[in-house]
Amino acid sequence: MRDLAIQVLGHELAPALLLLPGQANSHRWWNGLREPFADRYRTITFDYRGTGDSASAPGPWSTASFADDAAAVLDEVGVECAAVYGTSMGGRVAQMLAIDHPGRVRALVLACTTPGGERAIERGQDVRRLLAEPDRAKRRAALLDLMYTPAWSGESNLLGDPTMTADASRRHLRVSAGHDAWDGLPRIAVPTLVLHGSDDRMAPVENAALLGDRIPGARVRITAAGRHGFFDEFAESVSREVLDFLG
Repeated sequence: MRDLAIQVLGHELAPALLLLPGQANSHRWWNGLREPFADRYRTITFDYRGTGDSASAPGPWSTASFADDAAAVLDEVGVECAAVYGTSMGGRVAQMLAIDHPGRVRALVLACTTPGGERAIERGQDVRRLLAEPDRAKRRAALLDLMYTPAWSGESNLLGDPTMTADASRRHLRVSAGHDAWDGLPRIAVPTLVLHGSDDRMAPVENAALLGDRIPGARVRITAAGRHGFFDEFAESVSREVLDFLG
């Protein structure tokens, strides 16, 4: 597709796994995380509009429009149906993909995400103030603390796409803030695994139970001490759980 940058890794004949990153991030969110999945799956990523090498198209963006983009990406790479693993805002996009394009999703993994809307448990004002810190170094330090425990010492790909324009960043914020899948969640009819960190202040852990109760048959697993980036910090165990679930 000329307007969406797509990346594919893994054997062409392997079952497909679509990986969806968080808000204001490109496919690089998955660098270092996708390789274990690519051993078993044909892993597919794309750069959201306004990130990476994808065009910043006009018109309103939403988790539903990003889900439409995801379905178009599957068409482009010749995949009818894929397992989908979405994290943070990517989990919100994954919800809409399963709701609006049910035939395209065979299994669903939702990590550190929320159903959106008035029933979601939103981050506190203290977190909002940290994320609005005008000093870039202080804001990065705050974001690292929200993503990882003090024991973390690695390099992170989860801190935002530095190539984004200010306008694209604002539009991404509106995409995530405008999400509300509550009414559609009971229509999700594929095996679903909901993952969350117990100490997530970006998307409070109570949202995992909301999703688990709302999606028929969903399983919920909580990583003790995990923060918003728990799936990265504890990747060895979390990715293994995802692989076991997908079978």
